[in-house]
Amino acid sequence: MALLLAFQDEVSQTQLLKPKYLAHVVPKDMSIKTKKKRFLYLVVPPTQNVHKKLMQRYKRVAQDIKNAHITEEIASLKKEYGATSNEDLLARLKPHPVSITLAQAAMESSWATSRFFNEANNIFGMWSTSPKQERIAAGQQREGNVTIWLRKFDTIDDSIKAYYELISKAKAYAKLRKLRLETNDPFIITQGLDKYSEIGQAYINEINSVIRHNNFTKYDKE
Repeated sequence: MALLLAFQDEVSQTQLLKPKYLAHVVPKDMSIKTKKKRFLYLVVPPTQNVHKKLMQRYKRVAQDIKNAHITEEIASLKKEYGATSNEDLLARLKPHPVSITLAQAAMESSWATSRFFNEANNIFGMWSTSPKQERIAAGQQREGNVTIWLRKFDTIDDSIKAYYELISKAKAYAKLRKLRLETNDPFIITQGLDKYSEIGQAYINEINSVIRHNNFTKYDKE
């Protein structure tokens, strides 16, 4: 009897571990509540996972710099990120809060229902600039009938890593990098996203609204 109960418990636990949602399957006629639940199920774990690893690297490098222990890793990272100083490197390595990433992911992927997300694990609609990258064609073309290509990622984790890399390297986000080194307040840091979208401050306001309305800051504490 004990063995039977143990087996039933194991089966029950296995069933609980089965995925409820898949990135490439969008259920029809989802309510807003279900859409958000699916988004959180798919996006929160990989975002937290990537953020945790980036934060671990940042803290390790910050400690080495504080101890004046300039390692080969630091020299390599400075070259990779184009950092001009130790402070600049730390600004590039420190990941901004999970709440900001989730808010942008929700907006850019229409809560994980966009074609780019479903077909390419591309949460943020990141463009591809090289034919050597795995990619898919967008459903629109630029002037001159030039095809717009978007990157295709193997996993959602890879998409989130690429997003953080973009923020850490692009000149357009120097202000954001400075802010996230000075504070952990997402509503201050988002002011550095003024060049992320053509609509500028309106985009920042919407990001902040999404964070507040969905209480995304709770994921910054976990």
